Amino acid sequence: MFRRAPDRMRDQVTFTFDGNPIVAAAGDSVAAALLAAGIQACRTTPVSGAPRGPYCMMGVCFECLVRIDGVGNRQGCLVPVREGMKVETQKGSYALPAEAGQ
Repeated sequence: MFRRAPDRMRDQVTFTFDGNPIVAAAGDSVAAALLAAGIQACRTTPVSGAPRGPYCMMGVCFECLVRIDGVGNRQGCLVPVREGMKVETQKGSYALPAEAGQ
């Protein structure tokens, strides 16, 4: 659905999404890089488990929540990609470490 213009690939960075390597342009947000790589869903809803993906791309809707380097509830549209970043699908709601043991 989304495709990067061929003249818009600047310096490249590589990060992983759910263990798979993704090559992105330096300066891209995580959400933009995922969409450019053909990935449309980056989280599931807490109630039904329905897949959700980036929508507003400006930090208003919270549909692009992902886990980045082990930290959940990160808005992918607001975080620039970095070399070696580990991004994962956020499944349901993010449990704080104190809640995880309960």
